[in-house]
Amino acid sequence: MEVISVKNITKKYLIHKGQEPTFKGAVLDLLRRRQPFVSFPALENVSFNVNEGETVGVIGENGAGKSTLLGLIAGTEKPTSGRISVKGSIATLLELGAGFHGDLTGRENIFLNGSILGFTGREMREKYRGIVEFAELGDFIDTPVKFYSSGMYVRLGFAIAVELSPDILIIDEVLAVGDEYFQKKCLRRIEEFKKRKKTILFVSHALELVENVCGRVILIERGGIRMDGKPREVLKRYRELVRNKDPFLSPKEWGTEEAVIKDVRFFNESGRETKTFLTGDKLLARISYEAKKRIEMPVFGFSILGQDGRNYFGTNTQIENYDIDHIEGEGVMELEIERLSLFKGTFFFNFALHSADHGVQYHRLDFMHEIEVENPSEEKGFLKLPCRWERGEQ
Repeated sequence: MEVISVKNITKKYLIHKGQEPTFKGAVLDLLRRRQPFVSFPALENVSFNVNEGETVGVIGENGAGKSTLLGLIAGTEKPTSGRISVKGSIATLLELGAGFHGDLTGRENIFLNGSILGFTGREMREKYRGIVEFAELGDFIDTPVKFYSSGMYVRLGFAIAVELSPDILIIDEVLAVGDEYFQKKCLRRIEEFKKRKKTILFVSHALELVENVCGRVILIERGGIRMDGKPREVLKRYRELVRNKDPFLSPKEWGTEEAVIKDVRFFNESGRETKTFLTGDKLLARISYEAKKRIEMPVFGFSILGQDGRNYFGTNTQIENYDIDHIEGEGVMELEIERLSLFKGTFFFNFALHSADHGVQYHRLDFMHEIEVENPSEEKGFLKLPCRWERGEQ
């Protein structure tokens, strides 16, 4: 059943041109019939539907329009044009302190939020203990919330939202403020919501979290929907967009080119060419090269990097004690990884061909070759270690 319908939504804001507005400037603008404001479209012609029980991630760069979209769905803002329909009760965590009165205590704000959402005093008294226990604020529950830290705001806001058990839960990045313990506690509650077929809209820059929590992801770019689909595919597209804007992560090819790596191909254990592997698979990379002159004692190397540019592993023929006396003309080097001990994700292979003393870089390929790794098991983490269990003697 469809619970959220967004049809051709456009949201525009008026922003002032040039310097800060002054009374004198306003008078001059009026006399000169000059428009001091310009219309800025935060969202433009956006349409999508969300079904009951879906957990939908919304991702994009800062300023893309994510928070504006969630505010429109929550009803805290009104669209310039278009139509939004929502079926069921909504609880929102859009920004720190939203929905709280700073001069009221945590206890008073709990009852205030409950009344806004249509709960009676009796119903809120029944829910109060659960909210306080989840928030873990102790004696601070009777302190005005204007004295709360950002983490305390999140604790109270999330506790109220989940304990009131809305049909639709909207979360906009606020979990990033909480400490690791509370984040895990919130994620467990989100999983409970998913099992109860609640609908969740989830905004976060933590892409691994989005992939683990959401069954669908919407990518917003410059106020429009760039892609809407399965998390892995949408996140890959977003990472490509970000990588292309980051000089460090952008594809690079450099070196003296006295010898060059002409081609790199990946194969699985059965010999089939592929760029998709399972955790624990064998990987074979065939590296075709050409030396334009005789080169003594060359070194071939590689490294594996994550989407954030973090180096997971690197080695070369010199480190592995595989000496190459010389190369000349065309040839092939083969790199075999017996067990690909990486978990689910996209990874880059950087390749290098250099002199034995590292003084001459003949050819380097950075962020030009990538593979996908799938992990069908329930193991957690970033890499797989060989391990086994057995009972010992007492």
